[in-house]
Amino acid sequence: MPVTVHPMRRSVLSGVLRGAGALALAGAAPHLAFAQGATLRDPAARPLLLAHRGASALRPEHTLASYAKAIADGADFIEPDLVITRDGVLVARHENFMSETTDIASRPEFASRKTKKTIDGVPHEGWFVSDFTFAELKTLRAIERLQAVRSISRGYDGQFQILSFEEIIDFVAAESAARERIIGLVPELKHSTYFAGIGLPLEERFVATLRAHAYTRRAPVQVQSFETANLKALRRTLGRPDNVRLMQLVINGGKLDAMRPADVVVANGTLTFGEMTSPRGLRDIATYADIVAPPTRGVIPLGADERLAAPLPIVADAHKAGLLVHTWTFRPENMFLAADFRNDAGAAARNEAGSIAEMRRYLETGIDGLFSDDTALARVAIG
Repeated sequence: MPVTVHPMRRSVLSGVLRGAGALALAGAAPHLAFAQGATLRDPAARPLLLAHRGASALRPEHTLASYAKAIADGADFIEPDLVITRDGVLVARHENFMSETTDIASRPEFASRKTKKTIDGVPHEGWFVSDFTFAELKTLRAIERLQAVRSISRGYDGQFQILSFEEIIDFVAAESAARERIIGLVPELKHSTYFAGIGLPLEERFVATLRAHAYTRRAPVQVQSFETANLKALRRTLGRPDNVRLMQLVINGGKLDAMRPADVVVANGTLTFGEMTSPRGLRDIATYADIVAPPTRGVIPLGADERLAAPLPIVADAHKAGLLVHTWTFRPENMFLAADFRNDAGAAARNEAGSIAEMRRYLETGIDGLFSDDTALARVAIG
């Protein structure tokens, strides 16, 4: 049966987007105007700033407040991680497990929905998006995931709703029109194989949503996944439109090289992330994706002293294969920084100068974009 886009009330738009939105797209910065071809990379282009779940160091992740803050602070792209409700609506949560990012544990009406699930090999006990309708999720409110670390964001607990992908598209389109600049979307498809296995496949709904909105038919969209089969299927379905790129997320470096994508595990395959990030593996990725996205320590690892060691060859190897390189994720607290950049304010303290310095060190490797929890700091680092 054909998938239809879930009906949503349009809060801001319609004719505004057809006019001012087109103006914003026409005036897009050159580094956001995708040009597909034999090579995607322009060495002179400014690296892209990808707002990780919005400005998630300062506002609860995947909320309008988080996305609005990221856009105001200069994000080129905002990131919605996409999972799916019981009634087939794509919503923005970091994963299907939502106990840590919503106030559901305090809602007695949903106490009986608490359960156990193993998703992509990880056991969880709590509440899961796929067990709720979208209407039910709308009664919940978002909370800060890192409660002990991010006191600024924690102050906004309980204020913001869970968002559908359609609501996010409409919001970004309205922001683009109001600011007269293009704002890209970098959605991640989460748990694709798992959701397909419970009868809630993501990809057809995702493509239908992109095609249903004027903004996502023209604005830059970079689609991410740690899995491989879904990206290959999207390449076949979407082809190579000028505004869409596909991003293969990887987990590499040291012992992480032995890990396998979730779809490979389910299919009893042997392909590892280490093989995927070898020169040959990167050439294989380039047959279906445009970007490879390793973690920060998969670009420059930490030594035994937790200081930055010598860079790995992945950036040069990926560029040689014709891929762009975006890395994830830069966070401003001391506990997430390499020892080179920490100060003595404590593990949970914000260290803005250290975070900027660390990002600049990674930018020296030639990466083409970075994911950051704090857009304003990343904008300073990138310039």
